[in-house]
Amino acid sequence: MSLTGTISGGRRAWLSSRSGILKLGRLLISLAVTLLGLLLITFLIGRVMPIDPVLAVVGERATNEVYEATRKAMGLDDPLIVQFWNYVTEVLTGNFGTSLLTSRPVIQDIARVFPATLELATVATIIGVSIGIPAGVIAAVHQGRWPDHLVRLLGLFGYSMPVFWLGLVGLLVFYGKLDWVAGPGRLDVFFEDVVPQVTGVILIDSLLAGDTEVFANALSHIILPASVLGYYSLAYVSRMTRSFMLEQLAQEYVTTARVKGLSEARVIWRHVLGNVMVPLITVIALSYANLLEGSVLTEIVFAWPGIGFYITNALLAADMNAVLGGTVVVGIVFIGLNLLSDVLYRFVDPRAR
Repeated sequence: MSLTGTISGGRRAWLSSRSGILKLGRLLISLAVTLLGLLLITFLIGRVMPIDPVLAVVGERATNEVYEATRKAMGLDDPLIVQFWNYVTEVLTGNFGTSLLTSRPVIQDIARVFPATLELATVATIIGVSIGIPAGVIAAVHQGRWPDHLVRLLGLFGYSMPVFWLGLVGLLVFYGKLDWVAGPGRLDVFFEDVVPQVTGVILIDSLLAGDTEVFANALSHIILPASVLGYYSLAYVSRMTRSFMLEQLAQEYVTTARVKGLSEARVIWRHVLGNVMVPLITVIALSYANLLEGSVLTEIVFAWPGIGFYITNALLAADMNAVLGGTVVVGIVFIGLNLLSDVLYRFVDPRAR
């Protein structure tokens, strides 16, 4: 190899590494700005809410002296910029304050209830993706015919029906009338605390403990709320899959593959769907994030002890530490899933690197 070629190769490698560092720097800056914006919004929400955090602590019968002393101890006499700085530093160290409802640190409460939401959203996403992607592919392949109309109609119902109504109907039919599934909650009372908590996800913990009876009971409880949430994920994923598939089916490489004699199934399910999976990664990640943050009504209807149920109860009890702490955690998870989808997108599609 010539000296010129060696220098040229070294220059390309240096430029490539520099480009990667710049991309990483921009990504970290974007994440920092997004997180700061999230904290600013939650901080302002805590200040404009018509709930006095001092009264929530001392009670309505406290004297003015006690009220003022507590207000000063909570730092509410400081300028807003100082209060925001203190709030950011506390959050970054994992300190969301103490819950008035449980008298425990909010971060401990969130660590206790978040696995339930994670379990519910994960099962719902699996249901939505495993049915939504094939449904979207079939709709695109049969565009304008009855399979396409059926998938689009089911998707329209998924967007139109309120989740609490669908959950109540599901409980009435499949639990109250048919008795096919278990009722509200994660487990029957006599199965609670039977298996040791390792991950906090009962389906996994019961398998790790080898207790198939607890696993079956947990599965019977989760299948209905997960199906309700999964229906909404199915509607979104199938619609986006159909749209991406129609765009790819109009490309020249599809015609070329058919001319070469490849079977229609191989063209559709391997080549076209393979290209569609790249943008679908982002769709699935966003759908998963939406289920994590949007499962509040489902958790209330099914008495599912997740973070949505926790935040709702905290809001009714004017427990702003718990409300804001839960909101920040959900927002951080949403940001993390967006970052993960971006990384996977670049990993699957070399053109995006």
